[in-house]
Amino acid sequence: MVNIGQYNRLKVVKKVDFGVYLDGSNGVEILLPEKYVDSSVNIGDELDVFVYTDSEDRLIATTDRPYAMVGQFAFLQVSQVNEVGAFLDWGISGKDLLVPFNEQKCRMLRGGIYPVYVYLDMVTKRVAASTKLDKFLGNTIPTYKRGDNVKALVLRHEDPGFRVIVDNLFKGIIYDSDLYGKIEIGETIDAHVKQVRPDGKIDLSPGPDAASRVRTLAEKIYYLADAANGTIPLSDASSPEQIKSMLQCSKKDFKKAVGFLLKNGIVSQGEGRLEIIAAWAEKAGK
Repeated sequence: MVNIGQYNRLKVVKKVDFGVYLDGSNGVEILLPEKYVDSSVNIGDELDVFVYTDSEDRLIATTDRPYAMVGQFAFLQVSQVNEVGAFLDWGISGKDLLVPFNEQKCRMLRGGIYPVYVYLDMVTKRVAASTKLDKFLGNTIPTYKRGDNVKALVLRHEDPGFRVIVDNLFKGIIYDSDLYGKIEIGETIDAHVKQVRPDGKIDLSPGPDAASRVRTLAEKIYYLADAANGTIPLSDASSPEQIKSMLQCSKKDFKKAVGFLLKNGIVSQGEGRLEIIAAWAEKAGK
């Protein structure tokens, strides 16, 4: 069975002048137009293709990579608006993505960039999008544990932090107090779970879980020192402002990373500085 609006691995069953036909099962053949077909492709080969429906509701395959697939959220730009709805640049040549008027939270304007959810209309079998995000979020119970790593799409900033979509499924927030670097609206970042609230919303911190974060920060400190003749002008006595300015991290994380480096015999700590005494690869490169 072919998954419309997703990638599928399909077998070539026929070659024609204008492309190849792929086996969509149950007697259905799906055209992959010639411009997407490599000259080395033969009958029997299996290809990874994205499948959608064209304006005449025929299944079409492409090797273009859409900006978002069915079941995903993304920020997309409106390329045109007509009496049917707004059409988004989807990243597929010759195919825009429709947001019907009844799926628009507010009227969309040409050139605007909006967060949308991509879904498959089960009646028409067409891929479409919606700006009414809430109805697609939190429909299952999150089972995350503290420290679990997730992907977070940054939606907007509302005090006390950034509202995000977690793993294309749940609502989350990254508090301003947990940020030590910039994040941009529309980007997808790595984050980890601090807690799951009773209402199903998720509190996150940017970056990986604590253990991974400490090791990554320790490595960053080492290589900054290595590039500066083996020393870095920071120590346990440094102020949070000094640490944030140089490393974009909290003093708490900094002290944990320094502890890792000291424990593994990689640096020594002097007055206001750390000094390399052994190679990272030798002591921590495993």
